[in-house]
Amino acid sequence: MPATSEPFFEKAARGPADSLFLDLEDAVAPNRRVEARTNAVRALNEVDWGKKTVSVRVNGLTTPWAIADILAVARCPRLDMILLPKVETAGDVVFLDRLLTGLELEVPRTQPLGIEILIETTKGLANVEAIAAASPRLEGIIFGVGDYSIELENFDTIFGAPNPEYQVAGAQGDQWHFALARIANACRAYGLRPIDGPFTNYGDPEAYRASAIRARALGFEGKWAIHPSQVAIANEIFTPSAAQIAWARDIAAKMATAADEGKGAIGLDGVLIDRAHVLLSGKILRRARVAGLEA
Repeated sequence: MPATSEPFFEKAARGPADSLFLDLEDAVAPNRRVEARTNAVRALNEVDWGKKTVSVRVNGLTTPWAIADILAVARCPRLDMILLPKVETAGDVVFLDRLLTGLELEVPRTQPLGIEILIETTKGLANVEAIAAASPRLEGIIFGVGDYSIELENFDTIFGAPNPEYQVAGAQGDQWHFALARIANACRAYGLRPIDGPFTNYGDPEAYRASAIRARALGFEGKWAIHPSQVAIANEIFTPSAAQIAWARDIAAKMATAADEGKGAIGLDGVLIDRAHVLLSGKILRRARVAGLEA
């Protein structure tokens, strides 16, 4: 939410999104960014956000607003994470980490502030593995397809959507596959959440759904919703289905029995099931618990 859109704060706080951020950057006109900062601080201190994860997207480190943004919002006890845009090197993350460490000496917190970042430049993608390893505060990486598309100069006008000109063996391809796959791999290598970025054509819910499904297939565990109509779709796509949960429970039970019998693998409906499937079932059930579906 743009931090200049104060009438929407309470509605968002009661909405179905698991995580939300107040935006001080691209969704705010440059001449209102100081005002947006003030609004964000007031909202963090006064709005009841419930159990939602609340972040603020500050302005990038190369802008005149960045340091003041960080110093202002990081002093708010309700803030969970700083969302740093246009990260290009591991040093960007290290700088923010050290700044937050100093602030927490001044204003102690019960939990350290987390960091999420946006990879939205070609240099950022080129350095994503080093960036992912840069700080224990780092919790997730988001693919910022809009700015990345502009820098790549492919001239897409609907950010996040497949370009019909990109054909692979005569079939529609996804020009963002390389970037998404690299970000997902870097995140999983260093224990972070990979989150897909915006899909700007909010008037086409089925296209948004298809984009979310592609991201899920690459290992992403969430996707931005830039319009309230997209939230329900994202929650559906990135929450384990009833069938997946049932499969995971069944596999866990069958493999526990097999282990008691001294077996490390079993056949199930013509498919070999082994310890790898036990690990997979555990990850599915963990995701279900996070979504409130599995006790």
